[in-house]
Amino acid sequence: MDYNNYFGFSVTPFSSSPDERFYYNSPYHSKAILKLLHVVEQRRGLAVLIGDIGTGKTMISRKLLDYFSSKSDIFEVSLLVIIHSEITAGWLLKKIAIQLGAKVETDNKIDIIGHVYKQLSYLKEKKKRPVVMIDEANMLKSREIMEELRGLLNIVDNDGHLITFLLFGMPETEENLKLDPPLYERISVKLTLNPLDLESTIGYINHRLKVAGREQPLFSDGALQMVYNFSKGKPRLINTICDNALLEAFIEKKKFIDEDIIKQISSDMGLK
Repeated sequence: MDYNNYFGFSVTPFSSSPDERFYYNSPYHSKAILKLLHVVEQRRGLAVLIGDIGTGKTMISRKLLDYFSSKSDIFEVSLLVIIHSEITAGWLLKKIAIQLGAKVETDNKIDIIGHVYKQLSYLKEKKKRPVVMIDEANMLKSREIMEELRGLLNIVDNDGHLITFLLFGMPETEENLKLDPPLYERISVKLTLNPLDLESTIGYINHRLKVAGREQPLFSDGALQMVYNFSKGKPRLINTICDNALLEAFIEKKKFIDEDIIKQISSDMGLK
């Protein structure tokens, strides 16, 4: 038996991996999504969502990916996740071209750009709006990459940009964009995703428990307050604390999460 069976969950409520079933529409996340959608729908070109580790940037990107994918007759969407900082401008351009649907068999940057331009023109004829979302955009560290992004944003018609970029990254993303001042000036919307407040933290925890199949209260009011205090309202850390708390309660054969459990596992995790 694991703690899911013990507490009556149909699915693990506090997994560390992004799962849209558990998306919690806090005021912060709702506002970010609405503004990013506005940029895409109005063809404004470039928007940036900045936030510290664990604040929910990736979940928002997945939520938007699902939304755009559900409207494939309108949007041509792709999501690139940057896993290291050594990528080149040529590599990124080729990835963008392929994600847009172009058949690229060359590594020559000029030829790749030609493929991108051709594909954007094709998508325009099909009345589709290309959207390229880049997660972990803080890994894009070269001025050359920024210059190439700016070059793609130069492709416009009377209605706006033929391609929209949504960047998701940690605070250093902004400094990286400043490597090319003209690109930085073209940011249409720049958002900072702040941690949840106490009310939203409690709502977030209860929402995930409900999605997992738990209707009755499981955390005491004091325990919820302590989760907020130790997590500082960061969803990823909330998940980690709550997951460990459920495991601890299961091991101790307790049916309720109280302050003592949160205090114990937070101490074990070195949280203050």
